[in-house]
Amino acid sequence: FWFGYSVPIAVGTTLFAVIFTTLSRAYGHLIRKNLNKSLFLWIGVMGTIGVIVGSWVFTLLVSQVALLNFILGLAFLFPAIRMIVEGLGRTHAKKAQGEGGQAKISKPLLSLFGFVIGILTGIAGLGGGYALVPGLIYLFGTPVYITMGTSLASMIPLATIGGGIKLAQGYVAINTGLILGIGTVIGA
Repeated sequence: FWFGYSVPIAVGTTLFAVIFTTLSRAYGHLIRKNLNKSLFLWIGVMGTIGVIVGSWVFTLLVSQVALLNFILGLAFLFPAIRMIVEGLGRTHAKKAQGEGGQAKISKPLLSLFGFVIGILTGIAGLGGGYALVPGLIYLFGTPVYITMGTSLASMIPLATIGGGIKLAQGYVAINTGLILGIGTVIGA
């Protein structure tokens, strides 16, 4: 919006830049063992399938800019409302159900969650932090420190595959994506 790129190019370029963000930021969390491997695998595998589906849906929506903007807005709506309510102190995140970040979570529900995150990533071109972090905290009761590492690690395959698809589809401003990527690596 700020730099005047079309929505499809902004979506593709953002997702391309997320590749660098996830790789650089996940490393620090991985060496600190802030990662639930089971969550990572379920979200990563199902999210990868979802990002392929979402990238296909994106090609159908690319000419529907208003609808694409609407989907982007909806993707941010639930996490934003939940965080506002949480910030006002009216609700509290669930406690983790297990020890050391090993929350007991329904595999079918986690699979669905990962798949939906993947679809949204493929359509909206966003890193999963906008929905993965609040979802793992609020829906699954995962501790925040485990959520951060797990969400970043889970986004590595989603961003790599989704960003690669967007690049192949011609929806990435490569120079801008590389500059954003360099900035996120330095920032991380």
